[in-house]
Amino acid sequence: MMDQKPSFMLVDGMALLFRAFYATAVSGQYMINSKGIPTNGIHGFIKHMFTAVSTFKPTHLAVCWDMGSKTFRTELFSAYKGNRGEAPIELIPQFDLVKEVVDSFDIPNIGLAGFEADDCIGTIANQVKDFAHVSILTGDQDILQLLDEQISVILLKKGYGNYLVHTPETFFEEKGITPRQMIDLKALMGDPSDNYPGVKGIGEKTALKLLKEFNHVEGIVSNLDLLSKSYRSKIEQDLDMLHLSRKLAEIKCDVPISCAIESAGLKIERDKALNKLMELEIRGLQRLLPIDEAIIL
Repeated sequence: MMDQKPSFMLVDGMALLFRAFYATAVSGQYMINSKGIPTNGIHGFIKHMFTAVSTFKPTHLAVCWDMGSKTFRTELFSAYKGNRGEAPIELIPQFDLVKEVVDSFDIPNIGLAGFEADDCIGTIANQVKDFAHVSILTGDQDILQLLDEQISVILLKKGYGNYLVHTPETFFEEKGITPRQMIDLKALMGDPSDNYPGVKGIGEKTALKLLKEFNHVEGIVSNLDLLSKSYRSKIEQDLDMLHLSRKLAEIKCDVPISCAIESAGLKIERDKALNKLMELEIRGLQRLLPIDEAIIL
């Protein structure tokens, strides 16, 4: 079976860390250690990551991160994600510590100032997909635009170990459009969570209808005379925002980063990993780590 392709899992570090943090923060369980450092987000992050590893059994793994809130998208549109408050004080020290933990597992941490984790994921997925099966672990639907025959998306559902796995086929069954058309969908309807408006007065239903008819934003714009008067005037009024929203929605897949597949093989050194967890007083996760007899080279 020498022709078996490696399977490369790209982890959206931010999505897992935030999900883990907020799941326990609601009840005030920050797991504060003897040094006064909260570790609830890190604990849940490790649990999410290795539960997925034991379910999907990737041979290679890398974690991608946002590197600060200023990116090329905030340059294009200063209000981008401007609706998000400061990170909770208990989460702030966990941003750096979680990367140290990932380092202690000899798993690459990837991020580049000026870009989001999604852009790093898209770039690496496209670099390695010709010689590896790529899966992306996230809770964020935006990443579904990257789906193709070599790239699947594993969406985290509530709790641990519950997933919705998307391929281009399942995405099409659910939405009736292709993954790439999701960029145009977001351009038309905007994205309240990222704080950009798209075209005022056009929601998902209308956007899907227009995309099924005209394929993409360019197709719609070059056929404005075929649209009803109401749709046409909405789009004409918000034409600049439509084009800008499309730029904001599209994940960049040509970020100047790379990840050599050799550096991402899952080979955790037991002592190094356990020492780091002990240092942070993170307990009860040893059995989840793929080490010893479960070592994957």
